[in-house]
Amino acid sequence: MSDREIKVSFPGGLKVDAECKGFVIKTDQPIYQGGEETAPAPFDLFLASIATCAGYYVLAFCRERGIPIDEATVVLRTEKNAETKMIDKISIELLLPPEFPNKYRNAIIRAVDQCTVKAHILRPPDFTIEAKLAT
Repeated sequence: MSDREIKVSFPGGLKVDAECKGFVIKTDQPIYQGGEETAPAPFDLFLASIATCAGYYVLAFCRERGIPIDEATVVLRTEKNAETKMIDKISIELLLPPEFPNKYRNAIIRAVDQCTVKAHILRPPDFTIEAKLAT
C-alpha cells in the first residue's frame, strides 16, 4: 500500500513536472545542459528540501519559545568531490536574530538535526523500479 503518490509529466523540452498533493512542482535543466532554466533542476529541489526542512525546525523551535523569526535565515552550502562530482559535505548555517537567547543555541542545533529529510538520507529507503505499458 502506498503512503504517497507523485505523478510525473513531461510538458516539453527538458521540463519535468511532479504533481504532489494537488501541487505541481516544476523542474527544468540548466541552459548549459540543454534546458531552458525556467525552474530549478531536480537536484536543486533535493537540496532545497533539506534546507527548507531545517528552516521548518528553526521556525517551530522559535515559535514554541516566542522568539521572533523575522531576521533569521538558514543557509545551506555544499562541497563537491572533484573526482566523483558527488557532494561530500552539506553545511547548514543558522543565522539567528540578534535577540536570540544564547542559552538556546545548542538546543536549536539539536532541533534542526532532527530534520526528517536528513534522517531519510542517513537511513535511506529501498528503491524499486519497474516498467509497465500504459493502458
